[in-house]
Amino acid sequence: MEDYLHKDKTYQIIGILFEVHKNLGKGFSEIVYKDAIEFEFAQLNIPFEREKEFSVNYKNTILKHKFYADFVVHNKIILEIKTVDCFNANHYNQCLNYLKISNNELALLVNFNSVSLEYKRIVNSIK
Repeated sequence: MEDYLHKDKTYQIIGILFEVHKNLGKGFSEIVYKDAIEFEFAQLNIPFEREKEFSVNYKNTILKHKFYADFVVHNKIILEIKTVDCFNANHYNQCLNYLKISNNELALLVNFNSVSLEYKRIVNSIK
């Protein structure tokens, strides 16, 4: 079996996500799921930042536009929450952009808008 990046922390986060989905089901807006996830992280004393702001550095200049990752967990895992019919290229690209500007290597892209929770691990292998 492969050794996954941040395996134990990722396993714990995914467990929390399933717990939230089990209790809320599908159909709520993203903000409700984010509130529930924040509640679970706080209950378990998991370090996180919500709506973490990232600036884009272009040729030694900070650009005006900022990115806001839904969560950064353990200061190393980007967690992006969606309520969509299905993931598309824009969702993957958004996570890759967050990984690039944050210098993190792992993002979890999560969709709560289905009967069963959907998630994808996105690894930035280019540093």
